[in-house]
Amino acid sequence: MALIRREEVGMRILGAAVMIALLQGGAAVVAQSPERGREIFQSTCVGCHTIGGGRLVGPDLQGVGRRRSEAWIIAFVRHSQQLVAAGDSAAVDLFREYGEMPMPDQPLAAEDVRGVLAYIGSAGAAGPAPGLGVAPATEEQILLGRSLFQGTTRLTNGGPACTSCHDVTDAAITGGGVLARELTTAFSRLGGPGIRAIIADPPFPVMQRAYRDRALVPDEVTALVGFLGLVGAQQALHQPRGFGPRLFAVGVGGSVVLLVLYSLMWRRRLKGSVNQGIYDRQIRTT
Repeated sequence: MALIRREEVGMRILGAAVMIALLQGGAAVVAQSPERGREIFQSTCVGCHTIGGGRLVGPDLQGVGRRRSEAWIIAFVRHSQQLVAAGDSAAVDLFREYGEMPMPDQPLAAEDVRGVLAYIGSAGAAGPAPGLGVAPATEEQILLGRSLFQGTTRLTNGGPACTSCHDVTDAAITGGGVLARELTTAFSRLGGPGIRAIIADPPFPVMQRAYRDRALVPDEVTALVGFLGLVGAQQALHQPRGFGPRLFAVGVGGSVVLLVLYSLMWRRRLKGSVNQGIYDRQIRTT
């Protein structure tokens, strides 16, 4: 009888263990399912990445599972700057390629990242996702964007003006903040779709907190993108490529011209001693 009871207890323990394993395995399958990954991608990743739609703020993620190992992707998503600081060549190359704009650390479990990878794989098989086009802004929209950027026109939902944290080189902007990156060359670095993605759905924690429940409306996004595009174009005109070397060459050439002029003027200098001339005249008169 005791032996039978021990067998029953053992079977129950084994059954419980199997059930726990099945439940854990089921949870892992749910966490790695494309549907769960799609939810995470749409809420966390879509502001900076596309799947088959081309580069945005960050790289196109189509086929990322073939280019990088799963362990590397999980580490990079969770702590990208740690990899950069450690000198990981792939992380450093990405950091430099995308204007040294750090990817914000994502507090995702490893299973969540695997779910996103599963979704990327299934979405990639379905074909390229449409890119984010940006129509040229009108002059009126650009003026509105300048006004919104410096805060002379209030944002519809009451969010802070861009100059609270950012500065930009523009004759109409008297001064901006220094808490975040200077945005004069942002358009040339990120492009219109990248700028639009960041403004419409901020991927950075500080921006997310600042505009929580105070998101910009589409017209404001378009206006700010147009303004930053104008600022970037003006900057390119003011400082053309090769500006530094050309300035150096002009300086060297100007120095050479001045030296030649000085040497010509120096030829007419007084070569003898004044006292010697007086002495010679006295000798001749005696």
